[in-house]
Amino acid sequence: MTPHRLLASLALLAASCLALPAAAQSTSTTFQVRISISSVCAFTAPGATDVDFGAQPSTALNVDADGALTVTCTPGTAYNIALDAGQSPGAGGIEARNMSNGTAALVPYQLFRDAGRLLIWGDTVGTNTVANTGTGTAQTIPVYGRVLSANQPAGSYLDIVTATVVY
Repeated sequence: MTPHRLLASLALLAASCLALPAAAQSTSTTFQVRISISSVCAFTAPGATDVDFGAQPSTALNVDADGALTVTCTPGTAYNIALDAGQSPGAGGIEARNMSNGTAALVPYQLFRDAGRLLIWGDTVGTNTVANTGTGTAQTIPVYGRVLSANQPAGSYLDIVTATVVY
């Protein structure tokens, strides 16, 4: 190799060592971030507070008491709360709710959707249930009760009513 060629090769080698790095290359892509939220409703603590008419004399008339249901539903979810006829209904179902003392004696009572105690609370969605829309937080729904007459044999009376949230 001639000295001229040797110098040219060395110069080329030196230049390649001092050369700037080539521009970085890149590529991109996209992706999706997803969630699918389903509507839910649930009775939340305390769930329900009893409608307790307390101790009454047998001469008492129109004895009123209140309870409450607490429900939490997904925001924007329409729901209805239904109440069944209880464990000792008369032939009229929700129209004839009764508390029992374990014998044949019954104390008729009624549960209502309104404080004026005019609208019976039942289990037919769209007819006699309480409709509302969820907010994502606990909503307290009052339950209004009335015993028209306590003129029954002395004793302790009880009924158990099932509340159902339909959404």
